[in-house]
Amino acid sequence: MNRQGMPPEDNLTEVVEFVLLGFADIPHLQWFLFGLFLIIYVIILMSNGTIFLITKMDPALQSPMYFFLANFSFLEICYVSATLPRMLMNLGTQRRTISLGACAAQMCFVLIFGAAECFLLAVMAYDRYMAICNPLQYPLVMNHRVCIQLVTGSCTIGIPVQIGQMYQIFSLPFCGSKQINHFFCDISPILKLACGDTFVNEMLVYTVAVLFGMVPFLLILGSYSKIISIILKLPSATGQAKAFSTCSSHLMVVMLFFGSGIITYLRPNTRHSEGTDKVLSLFYTILTPMFNPLIYSLRNKDVIMALRKLLYK
Repeated sequence: MNRQGMPPEDNLTEVVEFVLLGFADIPHLQWFLFGLFLIIYVIILMSNGTIFLITKMDPALQSPMYFFLANFSFLEICYVSATLPRMLMNLGTQRRTISLGACAAQMCFVLIFGAAECFLLAVMAYDRYMAICNPLQYPLVMNHRVCIQLVTGSCTIGIPVQIGQMYQIFSLPFCGSKQINHFFCDISPILKLACGDTFVNEMLVYTVAVLFGMVPFLLILGSYSKIISIILKLPSATGQAKAFSTCSSHLMVVMLFFGSGIITYLRPNTRHSEGTDKVLSLFYTILTPMFNPLIYSLRNKDVIMALRKLLYK
């Protein structure tokens, strides 16, 4: 942890902009990466947008599960749009500077959308728990009003905390290097550029990561442990297979998203490797939003049927 004393006031230089290095260490691959990430961004927009569209238009997809899926797809678009457009601009123009305000805004949006996704995934796990473990009470408990409240709560619960965390980080004095060895303004590389003692900020990062990462993850594990115990009691193998198929796609998303995110934010600071952080960040900010629609659509017959009806119109 950074416990260095504050440098003399004369040596402090007010930082008004940062430099996002991104993938500057591999200059010969800049245009290849630009093309690759542009294709990924288009895939994310089109696939998540299609899921959002068909879940709103198709009468067969008006259950709570698809209501949550539609909102999750919309969140994925917002989440990836907080990082990828800036990264594409940096790769295309080779102008990697970002103002202090833009950097703070980017971090804030990434944290807010990330927290919203964590809680919405927990809500989706609870929805599957109610559908499988309490099917008779499911229509009553998971009515439309409750679904709206759960989505609204998931999207707003992290806003004041993440804004407060962003404000506290960017209230620190910055001196020396302005280079951020990352492709977006993430917490760890920003704190490395701060002067003075960042112990309180680092403890806050761990606390928020536990509250907004580990707590939803444990709730998801709790829901699925009960789901699996119920599934194993089903008399027929066909029934077990059908029940597992409705949950396996959600579990795959959870493992991809939470696995990379928790490792990134809950690792001891002394073990942080900037290269490893960038790779892990690619998983939860870019690759997971790309795989999610494929996982849901390829493993869900209702979504496939709705997509076919949309294409054949």
